[in-house]
Amino acid sequence: MDFPKTVEEIFEDYQRRRSGLLRALTDDLEDFYQQADPERDNLCLYGTRDGNWVVELPAEEVPPELPEPCLGINFARDGMQKRDWVALVAVHSDSWLLAVAFFYGVKLDAAGRNRLFKLINSLPTLFESVTQRNKYKTAAPPQPPQPGPVVKKKKFEDRPTESKYPSGRLLKQDDVSPALKGRQAELFWPDNQLWYLVEIISVNAKTKQAKIVYASGEEEDLDLAEIVREGHMALL
Repeated sequence: MDFPKTVEEIFEDYQRRRSGLLRALTDDLEDFYQQADPERDNLCLYGTRDGNWVVELPAEEVPPELPEPCLGINFARDGMQKRDWVALVAVHSDSWLLAVAFFYGVKLDAAGRNRLFKLINSLPTLFESVTQRNKYKTAAPPQPPQPGPVVKKKKFEDRPTESKYPSGRLLKQDDVSPALKGRQAELFWPDNQLWYLVEIISVNAKTKQAKIVYASGEEEDLDLAEIVREGHMALL
């Protein structure tokens, strides 16, 4: 087998394998779910170089020709909620994709490895894709307020605009109502593991949508159903 050698060739291989794995975890999920039978031996999910996916036993040769994906993904299938199991497989698949890419890139210099990582990082991870964790966090983190006209929003009184830990209680499904309008809260960004101070400026209880404003004055629309599910907002 001819291994990819250049940054472009390695990234193309990464994209194809990633595409196959993403399809297994989304469009072909029911088929993948059935193939990952807990009654079978240790199984692995592979993304192939032609953009497909396959559930197989691990390679028999030791050491294997390539880094191997997580062993025994099928054993946990029936012991957890389906979406949690899919997320777990996605995490391990992300790790495997990176392992294969940098196995191929072992002879790249520092600049080449850096360029390869930047190309890989331009795509969402499988975990982000299957959990939609980047759905409302695609922009850069809000910047500190700049000198200039005062934003005509409720004053954020004596509170830090960001912190590592929430100081309020987590938003619950029962909280989603027009009464949230004007409420201050903290919104969690997984990208940098920080909680940002926000004010809820409008709420549509029927669609579970809300608009918030950061202390910097930036506004953002949120899906509150997703926020509640992931525990990413704390009310103050």
